[in-house]
Amino acid sequence: MAREPNQRGGRRNQRDETPEFADRLVAINRVSKTVKGGKRFGFAALVVVGDQKGRVGFGKGKAKEVPEAIRKATEQAKRQMIRVQLREGRTLHHDMEGRHGAGKVVMRTAPEGTGIIAGGPMRAVFEMLGVKDVVSKSIGSQNPYNMIRATIDGLRKESSPRAVAQRRGKKVSDILPKRDEAPVAEAAEA
Repeated sequence: MAREPNQRGGRRNQRDETPEFADRLVAINRVSKTVKGGKRFGFAALVVVGDQKGRVGFGKGKAKEVPEAIRKATEQAKRQMIRVQLREGRTLHHDMEGRHGAGKVVMRTAPEGTGIIAGGPMRAVFEMLGVKDVVSKSIGSQNPYNMIRATIDGLRKESSPRAVAQRRGKKVSDILPKRDEAPVAEAAEA
C-alpha cells in the first residue's frame, strides 16, 4: 500500500476539506490580575461559529492579546459544533425552551418573511446556524455566556418529524397532522 508524502492516515485530509465556517464575535471581556508590580491585563472572547446550513457551535478563549483569545475561542467552537435539523432550511420544526443556570430562552417557529427576531447573543447563534425566520425571547440572565448556552440547549432538543417517525417506527405522514383533509370535512358538513 503506497502512501503519498505528508499523509498520516486519512483523517487529517478530512479535517482540511471541511467547509469554511462563518464566525461571529459575541463578547470580549478585559480581565485583570493584580500582581506585585501592578496589574496584568488579559482578554476573554466569546465566539459563535457555524456553516449557515444547520451546524453551530460556540467557544470561549482567554489570552494576553485579543486576536489570540479570538483564535482560541474559534478553535474551541469548531470542536463543539452541533447539527440542528431545520424546516425548509429556514426555521425550526417546533417551539422549544432552553435553560442554563439563570438563563432561559424561548424559541418559536415563524412563517416565511418574519426574519430573525432575537436579541444579541441569540441572534448570532441563529445567523450562524442559517435560520432565517424565528421569534425568540430571553428570560432571566442577560449574561451572553448563559444566553448562548441556553440557546444551544434548546436547539439540542430540536427533533425533525423524520427523526420522530424513525424512533417510533412509523412513517412521516403518520406523525404530521393532515392539512388537506380538514377543509374537505368542513365542506362536507356544510
